[in-house]
Amino acid sequence: MINHTRREFLSQVAMGSAAMLLAPSQLLAANDRVRLGIIGAGARGQEVLHEMLAVPNVELVAMADVYTRRHDEVRRLAPNVQYVQDHRKLLDRNDVDAVLVASPLHLHARHFLDVVAAGKDLYCEKTMTWSIAEAEECYSAAQAHPERVIGVGLQHESGGPLADARQWIQQGLTGKVTQVESWMSRNTPHGKGQWVRPVPADCTSQNVVWDAFLNGRKEPKFDPYKFINWRLFWEFSGGNVTENMVHQIAWIISALDLPLPTAAYMSGGVFSEKDGREVPDTIAVTLDFPAETVVTWQSTFSNSRYGLGERILGSDGTIEHVAGATDMVTGRSKERIRYMPEKVNRSNGEALNGESQGQNHYANFIECVRSRKQPNAPVEIGYRSAIAAHMANLAYRSKRRVTLEEARAMSQI
Repeated sequence: MINHTRREFLSQVAMGSAAMLLAPSQLLAANDRVRLGIIGAGARGQEVLHEMLAVPNVELVAMADVYTRRHDEVRRLAPNVQYVQDHRKLLDRNDVDAVLVASPLHLHARHFLDVVAAGKDLYCEKTMTWSIAEAEECYSAAQAHPERVIGVGLQHESGGPLADARQWIQQGLTGKVTQVESWMSRNTPHGKGQWVRPVPADCTSQNVVWDAFLNGRKEPKFDPYKFINWRLFWEFSGGNVTENMVHQIAWIISALDLPLPTAAYMSGGVFSEKDGREVPDTIAVTLDFPAETVVTWQSTFSNSRYGLGERILGSDGTIEHVAGATDMVTGRSKERIRYMPEKVNRSNGEALNGESQGQNHYANFIECVRSRKQPNAPVEIGYRSAIAAHMANLAYRSKRRVTLEEARAMSQI
């Protein structure tokens, strides 16, 4: 059993399948320098950038952000980085091999499509898009350019537990899986809602290109609170479903090789902190999949005791993966994955503990830029997990069960 902090857990990596994508003109030797650009260099972008710059022979040459403050922050990681506010100027550069997109969710699709069209490799933070229509458009663009290496920020895809789960399922140890339970819980001090951040004094209309941030949304007056705390509002965010559920749904889809859901249900509300947020902080999701499989996900921002985890319930056995409960003294959680046989159908079955080692998710992407292989979290799993997340949110907002066909139609309105 290995101890991990929550961030260490999210930074772990995986043993995904790797389909070769040949692009001889862009093959890089293992010791060749990979030159990065970053679009969207806020807190999360800087975290991912720090991880990528830790990979040998990687340098950041250019950054694009609509907020001037981000330039000084990124210069601490890369003193010689070139700064532009318009991401298109970054994409015009010949010295950029791959681009990290870590802009707010509502900007992902625009940046995704522009990066692919510019002929650059792409690492796009999760969730891949803000809507189903955008997911379809980005997926189509990726399929039209198979020479591009595209990875998605779904770090659980690079963890050893996923490799163990896949192996046990492929060996038939679970039998028929009809249900998967999953959950994620957090807590904050009273009066301090999850994700709420202070607005810096320099977050002014002079230092932010507000129109570029809005990306066509009709909000003419500069709002520094919404700019900094975009995760709280539907017009920019998908809330906890696109921030956290998407990781676990991607993991479950990958483990069981599930297609798109056929229907979604979601209940909950803003129950933990009445701080003006629009997105719910207490959630119960049910996703129906073909082949008679139901996946549930529950989350609260009012209790962190049980961390996060998944239980794959099969006729012949159970796979349990947990990163919790949280130790109340050290703040650390214990991650483990194990298999337990259902004795009624596997009387001679033995319990198993997972032992596979993960990979570095960020190093995996850089290695794929050099080798032209498919990253552990490819566009396909980014697409499927995005559709599942958006179906859940559409069900919540319409207060009813929503089918895949209905969700696609609603996304076009």
